[in-house]
Amino acid sequence: MTKKQHYMTKEERYKLEGLLEAGASKSEAAKILGFSRQTIYNEIQRGTYMHTVKWYDVPRYSAAKGQDIHEKRQRNKGRPLKIGYDHAYAGFLDRMMHEKKYSPSAALAEAKKAGYVTSLCVNTIYNYIDRGIFLRMDNEDLWEKCRRSPRHKREAKVAHKDLPSIEQRPEWIGNRSVLGHWEGDLVVGCKGSSAVLLTLTERVKREEVIIKLPDRKAATVRRAFDRLERRYGKAAFREKFKSVTLDNGSEFMEYGELVKSIYGGKRFDVYYTHAGAPYEKGANENHNRMIRRFLPKGTDFTKVTKKRIAEIQDWMNNYPRRSLGWMTPREMCNTT
Repeated sequence: MTKKQHYMTKEERYKLEGLLEAGASKSEAAKILGFSRQTIYNEIQRGTYMHTVKWYDVPRYSAAKGQDIHEKRQRNKGRPLKIGYDHAYAGFLDRMMHEKKYSPSAALAEAKKAGYVTSLCVNTIYNYIDRGIFLRMDNEDLWEKCRRSPRHKREAKVAHKDLPSIEQRPEWIGNRSVLGHWEGDLVVGCKGSSAVLLTLTERVKREEVIIKLPDRKAATVRRAFDRLERRYGKAAFREKFKSVTLDNGSEFMEYGELVKSIYGGKRFDVYYTHAGAPYEKGANENHNRMIRRFLPKGTDFTKVTKKRIAEIQDWMNNYPRRSLGWMTPREMCNTT
């Protein structure tokens, strides 16, 4: 049968839905309907949704969804797109944003590094996503489309006056002029799950370290730093971890034990933020939101493997940052 060149009609979409429900393969559906197999693949991808069966979800094609998306894209047709006919460039951006979970800004930066001549601005990318121009991207895939509302800073209160406050932290640490100063926190899982993630973010290079812990006890956190110190060795650890800025969680409150080196003496300085002031370690807070792209709230961390955590850590250290001139933390580490 000669392959059809026109857009799939509403009736053809419903025929496709019926064929798939009857158990036909994609190749069989393409042959029966007279379209190329790639057209059928694209249409199924466009119209697929997650259908709940008892307690689990299964992917299912909806002719109605496919038709709605097609009609929306037809309505949005207007003046020629700035992206033109550069399908390779569009595919690269789509792949970076959808598969690798890059923001539009980071995807554009990577495209430039990759040598693509076509150039778009971030606002145009957001507009294209709104209009459904990209095959797989929509607004639900954007981890943070809009800038968050500014937080109202509370009156600064030091919860534990006998511990080193961030007010005592040297200014050269605050202005990110020296390497080796970190921010840390715990990311918790679902209710009833004891496992947590200890996250550490280097303030200058944005290097990330993620360690899975069985619980959030102070002794468990301390032992995690012991293992880090043992892994790097005395001299290398003290060069890499000069200070850590933490919040006032009970898991960080055993100050004397936390700063004690397994080799004797003090292993690093610790400074505590004011109570209710997460913005005082903003780099780490931002990184924790990035982790939530892969491990959303409600995740049971006891079921997350160390291999998966290592993959997320690797992704973060290879993610280009505007603050680094679109270099990655790993690239920054390799140049210093």
